[in-house]
Amino acid sequence: IDILTIFPEIFDKTLNFSIIKRARDKKKVDFNIINIRNFTDDKHKTVDDVPFGGMPGMVMKIEPLYYAIKNMNYQKNKKNRIILLSASGKKLTQKKLVEYSQLEKLAIICGRYEGVDERILNFIDEEISIGDYVISGGEFAALVIIEGVVRLLPGVLGNEESIKNESFNNDLLDFPHYTRPREFMGLKAPEVLFSGNHKKINEWMRKAALKKTFENRPDILKNIKLTEEEKKFLENLKKGVALDE
Repeated sequence: IDILTIFPEIFDKTLNFSIIKRARDKKKVDFNIINIRNFTDDKHKTVDDVPFGGMPGMVMKIEPLYYAIKNMNYQKNKKNRIILLSASGKKLTQKKLVEYSQLEKLAIICGRYEGVDERILNFIDEEISIGDYVISGGEFAALVIIEGVVRLLPGVLGNEESIKNESFNNDLLDFPHYTRPREFMGLKAPEVLFSGNHKKINEWMRKAALKKTFENRPDILKNIKLTEEEKKFLENLKKGVALDE
């Protein structure tokens, strides 16, 4: 993974902990931090300038980015991808992370200021946004993508089966999780989880995931193929009927 940034120091420690460090130690991923300032041609290493049209703020210049991209010598094919992190990009999804995890090379450009000279889009593959909000730069957005991609690489997680049940992998949010103690201050874990009946437990997990999605992300449900029983379950939720635990 190549990271193009004007603040390379942000990644000095953040890429050396937890799952990311484990993946690096296992040689599952390698990182190349590219300082965009190294591709400027003035003594001040200028990477930004005032925008045309008299708008406020500053815009990242195209020349340093172009030469940084050119220096990577990426081949234009399906195994490589160059993305620009931008609030104007397509929203990041779990499916997109899975797609990135299957690439041989991924380059992430960390935008800054008011944005990047639009002409850079002619030299990259896509613009990506991590959500409908604005942060000061793309470095921390890049870490979100890196974490999301690295954990999908084979052999990185201790239990790869856990990935299958996570939010969005089945088009739903994840079902609720519980651990010891069985009861805390009168709050009990669902009895079905202690039944030993895996069929009932799986049915509960599916319904609990549907309920969680209905409550927190109802927009997702319109894209999911539901059984008649699940449609009836959602109708009951709308009427205020609780999940049988």
